[in-house]
Amino acid sequence: MNVINEAGILAISTRLHRLSEQLRKDGALIYKAFGIDFELKWFPVIFTIYKKEIASVVEIANEIGYTHPSTITLLKELEKLELIQWQKDKQDERKRLFMLTSKGQELIEKMKPVWELMSQILGDIADNKNNLLTAIDEAEEKIASQSFYQRALQRKNSK
Repeated sequence: MNVINEAGILAISTRLHRLSEQLRKDGALIYKAFGIDFELKWFPVIFTIYKKEIASVVEIANEIGYTHPSTITLLKELEKLELIQWQKDKQDERKRLFMLTSKGQELIEKMKPVWELMSQILGDIADNKNNLLTAIDEAEEKIASQSFYQRALQRKNSK
């Protein structure tokens, strides 16, 4: 056991980051093994567009929980690769609506069996005595109602 593991709950952020990095690294290798040229950072954006079929920047940013600017950066990268395209919203000329291109749809079709495989394996990894995904859902719910920082300030001020 290393020092970070011994730190217990104090190192939760570090440990989640470490787990996340390992999953990202392996995820990239899995795509590569299947001959798919795809960066993991694009997943939330392209998956949202795939599921919604058509979506605005605000909708995408809200769905994935990213800031507006970082969502736009990812959209630009996917647009440059010709995986997505946009059209102006007929109701609001200032609004751009994003959708997959035929190249983007082909990529999704190629990725679907890989996502199925990844889902099964990640399901096995998360399916522990204390289900990881359930625990993350519960923690995110608590943080959504009151952040870590807000809770700390409240305790500090109530002493």
